[in-house]
Amino acid sequence: MSEFNFQSEKIFLNDLLKINDIENTKIRLNIAYGGEIDPMSVFRDKNIERILRGQYWNYSKKSYKVGQTTICLIKMKKKEDLWLLVHVGRVTKDLNINNAIGYEYENIPEFNKYLGRVIVRYKNKSQTLIRNASSIIGDCEIVQILSNIYDQDQFPGYENINISWQDLNNIIENDSWKTALQNQKGVYLITDISNGKMYIGSAYSETMILNRWRNYLHTRHGGNIMLKALTNEHIEANFRFSILEIFKSTTSDQIILDREGWWKRTLLTREFGYNAN
Repeated sequence: MSEFNFQSEKIFLNDLLKINDIENTKIRLNIAYGGEIDPMSVFRDKNIERILRGQYWNYSKKSYKVGQTTICLIKMKKKEDLWLLVHVGRVTKDLNINNAIGYEYENIPEFNKYLGRVIVRYKNKSQTLIRNASSIIGDCEIVQILSNIYDQDQFPGYENINISWQDLNNIIENDSWKTALQNQKGVYLITDISNGKMYIGSAYSETMILNRWRNYLHTRHGGNIMLKALTNEHIEANFRFSILEIFKSTTSDQIILDREGWWKRTLLTREFGYNAN
């Protein structure tokens, strides 16, 4: 019997959507400009209409033609190449105005099941944010299809935590996060995305992960010597939190300390990171 070899081929956005008239389709990459509100924040507030105002906005020249399909992707993280699919529609009327909402449109119902659930990776190298779909959709790799509509306020599971200081500060007091973290001991990782340096820490005794991370949000440095040398602004802009291992609250503290030491040796955070001991 011959052996079947599974291959991890990449899956791209139109492998899922299967839009036939791709030459008559445009993708709008929605990001925050300067002081503008982050579209992901708007999405989390369930204000999809505000996002679609931007999707169908004309600036000094026309964005679309009547009959074109439009795909709306919103940037998930400022420093990552991840985008969330939130709308697929069709232009039904050109209002012939600039610097305003320039079109009437209709949603295309067959795509509704994917909206807010499909995450793609695309590295945008152009200042142009309204693109012919045929030029970029082949580079929009699907990295995840969520079981439910994306909601960062919901706890994603210990193994899926990879969150910025700012986002952690915004959601740590939400019920699902507090419930998940308040009874767990563990070993966690803090990564400085500006230079790649890492810090390994642990939560044990009466601290638990919830209270330990609350302390980082309050002090920025958590009392750690090498982190105290950094400014609050640097920590808020560059620190990301994740969990390496979790343990029940009844687990011996010594086991957790031993695992913390193992991770420090494995990731060399004493030699090249922020661990002083």
